[in-house]
Amino acid sequence: MLLDSPYREEIIETVFEKSNFCFVVVDNQGMLTYLNDNYCEFIDVEKEEAIGKHVEDVIENTRMHIVVKTGKEEIADIQYIRGNYMIANRVPLYANGKIVGAVGTVLYRDTKEWMKMNSHIKDLLLEIEQYRKKLINQSGAIYSLHDIVGSSDQLNKVKEKIKKVSSGDVSVLLKGDSGTGKELFAHSIHHLSERSAKPFIKINCAAIPEELLESELFGYVEGAFTGAVKGGKLGKFQLADGGTLFLDEIGDMPLNAQVKILRVLQEGEVEAIGSEKVQKVDVRIIAATNQPLEQLIEENRFRKDLFYRINVVQIKIPPLRDRSEDIRVIANYLLGKITRRSGKRVLDFDESVKEFFLQYQWPGNVRELENVIESAVHLTNSDTIKLEDLPEQMQATPFILKQGTSLKEIMNRTEKQAIEQALKKVNNDRTKAAKLLGVGKSSFYEKLKKYGL
Repeated sequence: MLLDSPYREEIIETVFEKSNFCFVVVDNQGMLTYLNDNYCEFIDVEKEEAIGKHVEDVIENTRMHIVVKTGKEEIADIQYIRGNYMIANRVPLYANGKIVGAVGTVLYRDTKEWMKMNSHIKDLLLEIEQYRKKLINQSGAIYSLHDIVGSSDQLNKVKEKIKKVSSGDVSVLLKGDSGTGKELFAHSIHHLSERSAKPFIKINCAAIPEELLESELFGYVEGAFTGAVKGGKLGKFQLADGGTLFLDEIGDMPLNAQVKILRVLQEGEVEAIGSEKVQKVDVRIIAATNQPLEQLIEENRFRKDLFYRINVVQIKIPPLRDRSEDIRVIANYLLGKITRRSGKRVLDFDESVKEFFLQYQWPGNVRELENVIESAVHLTNSDTIKLEDLPEQMQATPFILKQGTSLKEIMNRTEKQAIEQALKKVNNDRTKAAKLLGVGKSSFYEKLKKYGL
């Protein structure tokens, strides 16, 4: 046995340091506890700087922290690192029946052999992408569950519910605040359904003028009204026949249009404007709203019978403020997406920015987070986004905090932030920074020690 071997240390060193594998170990919080030299060289980091950081901040597209959370091993998984596709294995570590961390390996043995395999993988993925684009062109649905980033319990429950309801034909009502990504979930339901090869048609009920909404939904025949297109026009229901119709912001739909939609759902028939014929349609409805429809019903602004038709299965999308554990991974994902699009080299967020992201309430949810990061990417002059790179309106109110945060925590964070900004202004001259803040020198040094600055 290895434990009894007189060459135990030599064996371990050979396996972890002298093989052609990349090894990584994390603890039960996803913090790096070990990286072998091969891995450090491969991702171009210093071991001393990497150890102790969260694995997401060091390794691109890692899932080590997820394996720690789920306890499920992931073998021969494709991982995209530094422009290439690698084969990664991730195995949870158990001690006394509890998960204490995870071990990961990345294989890239012979460079020539790997480049050949990597080219083959890229070729296969490009082929898959071509098929995916064809399906998108055919159906109109772009996103799938894989495009919804995050691994919080709340989000995972939503994903599981979507997997359960997608295969059927029941109507689904997606409820959630603005910016939570309701459209992405609608696309995902269509992708997982039996209708995935058929059209996915979207209409934003709030964006179309009331006088045009009926013609958009049901279409019209030639000569139906002044300005009608020659040959007529198909409505969204006809275009979605056999597939899925996504009614976004359905709470803003006028009452007269609600009546006609209800008839289509009850009878399965559409009558275009100006036509005397009805057309049979087979459409699955997915609706979305950020409004309380039950309250709109009480105010006679939404029909109760339509509500019951679209509310067969209701799925609530959790706001970002209720799943703060997803913020880090979403921010990293969005930073990569935005920098690839803009061509600007921005690699990371300053620790103060990460802290700010975790404390901010995000009333605009993921959409607001993306806008903030995009703005910061264009404003920053370095490869790291700092607090001063964030939009001015956010800097003016630095901590819109979550419930349960004490006044002492708020004051400490604000004080630390003020000291950091003062030091930056005077190039870390502590005497000048103390004077700038109007604080005595001895008191200032105590605060520096307190905050580890």
